[in-house]
Amino acid sequence: MLQFIVMLTEEFTLLFSNLFSNLFRRKRLRQITALIFFCTIMVVAGQTVSAQLTGPAVSTPLTSLKTVRIPEPDNINDFIRNKAEAIALGKTLFWDVQVGSDGVQSCASCHFHAGADNRSENQIHPGADNNFNTGGRPNYQLAIGDYPFHKLADPNNRASTVMADSNDVTGSQGVHLTKFNDIIPGSPQDNVTVQPDPVFNVQNVNVRQVTGRNAPSVINAVFNDRNFWDGRAQSIFNGVNPFGSRDPNAFVLKSTRKQQPPQEVKISLNNSSLASQAVGPPLSSVEESGTNRILPDVGQKFNPKLKSNKLSREIGKKLKSLRPLGQQLIHPEDSVLGKLSRWPNQGIKDKSYEAMVQDAFKPEWWDSQYIVKIGDDGKRRYIRQPQGPRATDEFSMMDYNFSLFMGLAIQMYESTLVSDEAPIDKFLEGNSNALTAQQKLGLEIFQNKGKCINCHGGAEFTNASVRNVNKEKIERMTMGNDKVAVYDNGFYNIGVRPTQEDIGVGDVDPFGKPLSLTKLTQETVALGKILPPIIKASPGENISDAPLSPYERAAVDGAFKTPGLRNIDLTAPYFHNGGALTLRQVVDFYNRGGDFHEENIDNLDADIENLNLTEQEKDALVAFMRTLTDERVRLGRAPFDHPQLFIPNGHQGNQNSVINDGTGKARDELVEIPAVGRNGGEPLPNFLGN
Repeated sequence: MLQFIVMLTEEFTLLFSNLFSNLFRRKRLRQITALIFFCTIMVVAGQTVSAQLTGPAVSTPLTSLKTVRIPEPDNINDFIRNKAEAIALGKTLFWDVQVGSDGVQSCASCHFHAGADNRSENQIHPGADNNFNTGGRPNYQLAIGDYPFHKLADPNNRASTVMADSNDVTGSQGVHLTKFNDIIPGSPQDNVTVQPDPVFNVQNVNVRQVTGRNAPSVINAVFNDRNFWDGRAQSIFNGVNPFGSRDPNAFVLKSTRKQQPPQEVKISLNNSSLASQAVGPPLSSVEESGTNRILPDVGQKFNPKLKSNKLSREIGKKLKSLRPLGQQLIHPEDSVLGKLSRWPNQGIKDKSYEAMVQDAFKPEWWDSQYIVKIGDDGKRRYIRQPQGPRATDEFSMMDYNFSLFMGLAIQMYESTLVSDEAPIDKFLEGNSNALTAQQKLGLEIFQNKGKCINCHGGAEFTNASVRNVNKEKIERMTMGNDKVAVYDNGFYNIGVRPTQEDIGVGDVDPFGKPLSLTKLTQETVALGKILPPIIKASPGENISDAPLSPYERAAVDGAFKTPGLRNIDLTAPYFHNGGALTLRQVVDFYNRGGDFHEENIDNLDADIENLNLTEQEKDALVAFMRTLTDERVRLGRAPFDHPQLFIPNGHQGNQNSVINDGTGKARDELVEIPAVGRNGGEPLPNFLGN
């Protein structure tokens, strides 16, 4: 089908170019052009796009989240043989600390509190200038007085005296800076070499690095068309990395006959930005990994069939098979893993990761009599599986496809993390008593005077949702400077920080292509590879519908994905830089028209302006946002229950001195997050008790 579309596009480009000047005046031709463009863009940009081109409403009406279908890949059954087993594998991988290079860091380490991160020590990234304005050095214990990062004499007036300003970021601490050498088969820790860290150190002792953006919640993230703040986790999953079909060299292995060498195949799963996102952090040298690790290395850590051989990088150690969640307790009433719990002992009983993959995925993705041997030149050779254990430079097909299994399994698990039982859901389902009078006033302000719904629309409370973006991926609108521009639907510059400090979706991917679908499409049109789509103007705008010009202004610099607001009372600090502590600080920010309104005016969203809310209206708006909290999330009830987790929360000492563990790294302060079952437990404290 895709080959036909590409061929059709190439053959008719010249014809439609001749008719181009009349296209937008003739409805039928406009529809044909749009259809060709949107089908072709799937190939060019790795995006799934609807041929529906009607512009979205000014705001998508609020409804209960129960009314929204959970997005799922059309071809998921080509890969997964048992969804329940895939969910169990995904939950195990998400919470297992053995995935990280240090045997401490897991995906959950930054997403354990309402899907986000409530830690407050060693959580500062120095920002664009690489200077720690908050606390002076790493390993600082944040305090209430540090917020907001942009302090004004009058919170209602952005032109009032600036009392303090910091371009720092409240991020999430990951791993120490190390160089990955090799796995140690059967050990939770990889063989790594500590690298002197010029930024994250206290008195020349390395502390854990901190991410450059605030960790968003994974709860309800299944509804996002793209993930990460800058949207780099594509809606198309290629089985390997976050970049979908942007990566021309991404492939996985498929065995049609296990007696023959596996085939290298390209795959494409739509509605899979969660899978694209999941395979990023395990290889990040900040979040979970030593530098230069690859996902087959992670897969090998859990493989009991490796032997110790002298390699070009190290002498490995004899294998010790890693038990899934082998360092952690699993509550016997865990809604997914309870039947596998060894309580009161750690880990999963009677199942290896190998068995979990086999139970979850179809055999053509893991069953082969051939292995992949990686030469010193990096080239692959397929050889028959030797008798006995394997060396660490020899990958089974299961090892090699580990990114496919990890991405899809975690996506299957995270797709269950849907919070659709908040008071707002009950109210929208017809229970008028679910909200107080103050909260109802806040809802009215949210939808009207506050203009919140213009970016946080629909049951998902975000315009970056699959449902909304599939109506129209690129929008044309009058921006804050009263000039017309095009931009990625659901991504907005709201003036949190000066645009050039972090250009967000305006940046490029590792292949030099714009992260912004708008700019990517403009580049592709300019090269003559596709026809320009007709871009509908936003309703109410005095702008004509017209084909996208490769030369018209794109307002994407400094724009970030609009986060969903559900459970927002639990997920402080706020914004992509984590620069606000409380919901009231967030409301004050919007009420004054942002902090860097004038500096960012060329890219600023037009709704960022003075709102003139009264104190009573602000209180009501905050009260309404608290109705978006699902109590199951607060209490850790199913499906939000989880295994035990130990998280690093800074290091022994403070920002002035730390204790060296003997390897050049500071000793961790570990905090236990207890295992809870389907009935939940005591709620965790919010960030700084806000």
